[in-house]
Amino acid sequence: MEQFVNWLNDLIWSQALIYLCLGTGLFYSIATRFLQIRHLKDMIVLMFDGKSSDAGVSSFQALSMALSGRVGTGNIAGVATAIAFGGPGSIFWMWVMAFLGSASGFVEATLGQVYKTKKDGQFRGGPAYYIEKGLKAKWYAVLFAVVTVIATGLLLPGVQANSIASGMKTAFGINQWITGVFLALILGAIIFGGVKRIASVAQVVVPFMALGYILVALLILFLHIADLPAMFALIFKSAFGADAAFGGILGSAIMWGVKRGIYSNEAGQGTAPHAAAAAEVTHPAKQGIVQAFSVYIDTLFVCSATAFMILITGMYNVEPEGMKPIVNQLGAVEPGPIYTQQAVESVLPGFGAPFVAIALLFFAFTTIMAYYYMAETNLTYLNGRVRRVWSEYALKLLMMAMVVYGSVKSAKLAWTLGDIGVGSMAWLNIIAILLLTKPALRVLKDYERQKREGKDPVFDPKQAGVADADFWEKEYLNPHVK
Repeated sequence: MEQFVNWLNDLIWSQALIYLCLGTGLFYSIATRFLQIRHLKDMIVLMFDGKSSDAGVSSFQALSMALSGRVGTGNIAGVATAIAFGGPGSIFWMWVMAFLGSASGFVEATLGQVYKTKKDGQFRGGPAYYIEKGLKAKWYAVLFAVVTVIATGLLLPGVQANSIASGMKTAFGINQWITGVFLALILGAIIFGGVKRIASVAQVVVPFMALGYILVALLILFLHIADLPAMFALIFKSAFGADAAFGGILGSAIMWGVKRGIYSNEAGQGTAPHAAAAAEVTHPAKQGIVQAFSVYIDTLFVCSATAFMILITGMYNVEPEGMKPIVNQLGAVEPGPIYTQQAVESVLPGFGAPFVAIALLFFAFTTIMAYYYMAETNLTYLNGRVRRVWSEYALKLLMMAMVVYGSVKSAKLAWTLGDIGVGSMAWLNIIAILLLTKPALRVLKDYERQKREGKDPVFDPKQAGVADADFWEKEYLNPHVK
C-alpha cells in the first residue's frame, strides 16, 4: 500500500507540475502587468471593503476563510521539510512561488466570483462551477469536484491533525488518540453550524494566531540580530548553488521550495476560489485582489517567520533524499514541528514546545475547517439541484473520523497522502484557469477602467465582455433582487 502511495505521489509531483506552477505564475504576472505589485495599495484597502449579507460573507471574512485554508501545518511543518530535504535555499524558491503565485491566486479567485451561484440562500462557487460555466465541460467539473471532496474530505485533514497531535505529544505528553478525539468534537461543533459559523470563527482566530506567531519570530530575530546578514546570505547562496555545502542540491532546493510553497500558499491549487466566491462584493476583481494578498500573508510573513526562527538558531537537519546528511544539528528526528519547537526552545527555554504546539493547534485546526467548507461546496455541486442532507451529514462524520485517524498515523504517510490531494487538484485547476484566461483578464481590465474613471467598480458582465456570469446578469444587476 505504502509503495503504491509513494509511486502515485511521484507521478503527480513530477517535474512537469513544478514547471507548470512556476510557468503559470510567471505567465499571469506578465499578463496582468504584475498586478501583485501595481495593486498593492488596493490589496490593503479592499480587505476591509464590503459587508456580509444573508447570502455572502464580507471581504475580510472571505480573506480569513481563505487564509485559514492557506495558513496551516505547511507554515510550520512544511517549511521544516523544505529545509530538511532542499536546504536553506528552498526558502528563496518559496518566496518566488509566492510572488508568482499571487497572480495565479488573483485569477482563480476572480473566476470563482464571476461564475458563482446562489444556492439554498448562500453563495457557492469554485473551480467546479467555473469549469462547467466557463469551459462548458460538465465532465471536467464533476471530475474536479470528486477529486476535491476526496482530497479535502479524506486526504488532507489527516496531515493537519497529525501535526497537531504530534506537537501536543512533544509539548505536553498528551496521547495522540486523545488529541484526535478532542479535535473531532470541536470540529463537529463548528461545521454543524454552517458557513457563517466557520467564517465567524476564522475572522477572529486567523489574525490573532498569525500576529502572535510573527511577533515571537521577530523577538527571536532581535535576540540574534548579529546573525541576520549571515542567515540571508545562506538562503540566497544556497538558492543558486553558490554555497559550498549546499551547491550539490540546487535541484532539490527548487523542487522542495516550489512544492512546499504551493502546499502552503495554495496558489493555483483551486482551494481559495471556494472562499472567494462566498464574498459579498460589487466586482469580482475586488475579491481577486484580496486573495492575491493572502498568498503574501501566508508565505512572505508566516512561512518566513518559521524559516527565520529555524535558520537563525541553527536548529535543523539537511538530509536530501538518497544522499548522506549535509547538516545534522538535531540528531535522528523526523522533519516537522520539532524543528521550530527546538528553535524557539533554544532561545526561550520551556516556551518553545508549548508555543509551537498551540500555534499548530490554531493554524492546522482552522485549515481543517476550511477543508470542510471546500468539501461541502463540491458536494453541493455534485448533488445538483437536489439537497441530499444525508450526504452532508455523512461528510461531516467522515471528516471527524479522518481527523482521529490522521492523528495517530505516521507523519510521512499523512504528508504523502496530502501531497497527492494537493497535486491532483493543482493539475486540474491550473489547466482550467489557463483555458479561462480571457474572461479573467477582461474582468481585470473592466475593474481598472472603472478605477481610472474615478468609480467604485461595479461588475456588468455584458459591458466587460464576459458570458455566462449568471448570478451577475440575472440577480445582481436586477434591482428587484436584494
